Amino acid sequence: MILQIDTHSAQPLYEQLRDQVVFGIADGRLAAGEALPSVRRLAADLGINFHTVSKAYAALAEEGYIAVDRRRGAAVRAATGGDVPKFVGQLTLCAAQALCRGMAEEDFIELCRGCYRQAQEGGASCKK
Repeated sequence: MILQIDTHSAQPLYEQLRDQVVFGIADGRLAAGEALPSVRRLAADLGINFHTVSKAYAALAEEGYIAVDRRRGAAVRAATGGDVPKFVGQLTLCAAQALCRGMAEEDFIELCRGCYRQAQEGGASCKK
């Protein structure tokens, strides 16, 4: 999987890496059990500090997307139910933000459907 970062983006680099790995898992470019590059290797390939990659891997591991073993390195974890309460909290916040912006329920649900389909097809972002 090819990961790209945008050094001019306001989004922190570690978040960009984390998000790209999540999208890669969602659309099947990264399969369960697939090894990820070592922290140092990926940092060198991207030309960024290894602490940035380490922070992204730590977030992915904490969220259950990858497993990290000191000897074997990082690998994609098989899909699980995950932390559903945390996910529900994030989705609830998105719904509240939509309400604050005056979005109708039907529009929000349709936007969610479109984003879900886009993630399945390999898109990193959806469009309204």
